[in-house]
Amino acid sequence: MNKILIPRPNNRKSKTCTELRRSIQNLKWAGFVAIVVSLLGCVGMAEAQQAKKVPRIGFISSSGSPENPSPPFEAFRQGLRDLGYVEGQNLLIEHRYGEGKLDRMPGLVNELVQQKVDVLIGTNNVVIRAAKKATKTIPIVMVSSIDPVAAGYVDSLASPGGNITGLSTLSGNLSAKRVELLKEVLPRMSRLAVLWDPAGPGPTVAFKEYEGAARAFKLDLQSLEVRGPKPDLEGAFQAAKKERRDALIIVVNPLIGFHQKRIIELAAKNRLPSMYEGRLYVESGGLLSYGANTSDLYRRAATYVDKILKSAKPADLPVEQPMKFEFVINLKTAKQIGLTIPQSVLYRADKVIK
Repeated sequence: MNKILIPRPNNRKSKTCTELRRSIQNLKWAGFVAIVVSLLGCVGMAEAQQAKKVPRIGFISSSGSPENPSPPFEAFRQGLRDLGYVEGQNLLIEHRYGEGKLDRMPGLVNELVQQKVDVLIGTNNVVIRAAKKATKTIPIVMVSSIDPVAAGYVDSLASPGGNITGLSTLSGNLSAKRVELLKEVLPRMSRLAVLWDPAGPGPTVAFKEYEGAARAFKLDLQSLEVRGPKPDLEGAFQAAKKERRDALIIVVNPLIGFHQKRIIELAAKNRLPSMYEGRLYVESGGLLSYGANTSDLYRRAATYVDKILKSAKPADLPVEQPMKFEFVINLKTAKQIGLTIPQSVLYRADKVIK
C-alpha cells in the first residue's frame, strides 16, 4: 500500500502571514488612536478658545440711552473697531447710563468695579473721582475736562503713576479763548454771565477760570448757579435778563447736558448770545462753541484701552492733550436772535451751520 505524503505546513510562511495580519491590525488600531487623539485635540482647542476670557470695558454715559447712545460713546466704539475689536467676539462693553444725574455716577462706578471689568472709562470728573476712590487696580482711562494733576488724578502728565491715564482738555486756556471769541462777536460786551452747576468738580474749576478771564477782559461777571435734580433754569435766565447780561457761557457737565435742549430754547427765547463748550450744543441749536473735538478724544481713548489690554500699565502711559480744536457758529440761531456775526469771525470758524 502506497503511503500518501501530506506536505508539512511551512511554519515560516505561516508565521510570516500571522505577523503580517497582526501588523495590519496594529496599523489600523494606531490609525484609529491617531484619529481619536486628533479629535480630542480639536475639541480641547475649541474648549480652550471658548474658555479664553473676553475683555470687558466699563463705560458710563452721563446722558443717552440704549436706543440713543451718546456721540462720545459712538466715537469710542468706532475707535475700537478701527483697532480690530468686534463687540461680542473679542470685546464686551458694559454700558451704563447716568441720565444726567450726578448722584448716580458713584453707584454705577461701583457696580462696574464689582463686576471686575478690565478697563473703566472715566467719561467725566464725577466718574473719575468715584473710580479713583473705588479701585486701585482696575485701569482707568479718563477723558477729563480739568487739569488731572491739579485734581489729584495723576502724579504728572508724563508719568501718571497709579492706575489712571488718558486724555485731558486742560480747559483753562480754552476758557479764556471762549471769552475772547465772545468779545469779538460782541465788541461792546461788558456784562457776562456763566451758567454752571456748583455740585460738579469740573464746573467749580471752570468757573474760577472764567472769573480770571473776565477780569483780564474787564468784564462784569454774574454767576448763575443751577442744581439738580430739577435745576431752576428759567430762574437763572430771568436773573441774567434782569442784570442785562450781554452774553452767556454755559459750563458743561452731566446735569447741564441732560437739560441741553431746554437751555438752548431759553437762550433763544431770551435772545441771549451763548457760548458752549462743545459743538454738539451748536448742532442742536446753540449759537457758538469752542473746544476740543470730543469725538477725536474718545477715538483716542480707544488706543489707551488697546495698549492696556496688550499688557501696558496706566502708570507708564503719558496723559495726552487735545490735538484738534473747533470753533462752530450757528447762523440760523444768530438770525433767530437778531445777531449779526462779523465776517472776520466767520472766516475763523471751523464749521458754520447755515
